[in-house]
Amino acid sequence: MWDFSIARAIGLMVRTMPFILTRMAIYFGITFAYIVATGIGAAIGYGIGHVGSDPAAFGFWGGAAGFVFVSIGVYWIREYILYIVKAGHIAVLVKLMDGETLPDGQGQVAYAKTVVTERFGEASVLFALDQLIKGVIGAITGLIGGIASFIPIPGLDGLVRFVNAVIRMSMTYVDEVVLAYNIRIGSTNPWETSCDGLVLYAQNAKTIVKNAIWLTIFLYIFAGLVFVLILGPMAALFYLFPGDASVWAVLAAIVFAWAFKAAVLEPFAIACLMEVYFKAIEGQTPDPLWDRRLSDASAKFRDLKDKAFGAGGQPATA
Repeated sequence: MWDFSIARAIGLMVRTMPFILTRMAIYFGITFAYIVATGIGAAIGYGIGHVGSDPAAFGFWGGAAGFVFVSIGVYWIREYILYIVKAGHIAVLVKLMDGETLPDGQGQVAYAKTVVTERFGEASVLFALDQLIKGVIGAITGLIGGIASFIPIPGLDGLVRFVNAVIRMSMTYVDEVVLAYNIRIGSTNPWETSCDGLVLYAQNAKTIVKNAIWLTIFLYIFAGLVFVLILGPMAALFYLFPGDASVWAVLAAIVFAWAFKAAVLEPFAIACLMEVYFKAIEGQTPDPLWDRRLSDASAKFRDLKDKAFGAGGQPATA
């Protein structure tokens, strides 16, 4: 089974409610923006379509244009969401998970901003670091071989590919756990510390992957339930819009389920995986053998090391 405490993770979610509410405001705000932009686009397209003979088609493409417009905006603000919301929430989770209290007179958001700025500097630095970490995690997943090495049975290739895809998907939150490791040890060189955190992850990958798979199953079951529950209300709402309402109702329900997953379920998964990771690496030091294996296998790990150490072999700063 799994090695994390569901009750403890829920308790941490309750104790970090200011960040949960902030996440909900941001992600459900994005959902609202999708609905409004799609509706306005569909209405404009439907109106223009009356010039021709197929206003419904114009309404569809107008709605698509509104959907794409918001998607572009979300793409451009993703690094600031990582910096302000995700990393900040992780900073508070680390503090509370270690049984510590926040400094007197300082709220969670203010404390988190201070810690994230001290550890990572600018948003662009944290975003670049996070992208490199994700790349290395992909290389580690390849090195441990997925489940194929455990099922050497002919004729199960399709099943193996599916399960390996689940494993890759389950690694979504490991980069944030490595960021948590940076924060926990008070790193002043996040590039170097991330190298250590990734090596420690590689040393304990099978334990962490097992728990990540359980969490992925939980998250997608709950997100699927949210999708089913919200689909009816979305269909009723989009029935008021011109054009084919069914397509936009399904898309809106998917976006709403994604927002719920990002706002509530993801921090729960991260808290659980942090608990597993910190327990697994307790008392360990980075294994030089795994360091060499990652250096050989991953260009992004080599990039991390280049940023961590200057030409003279001295630690670099963020």
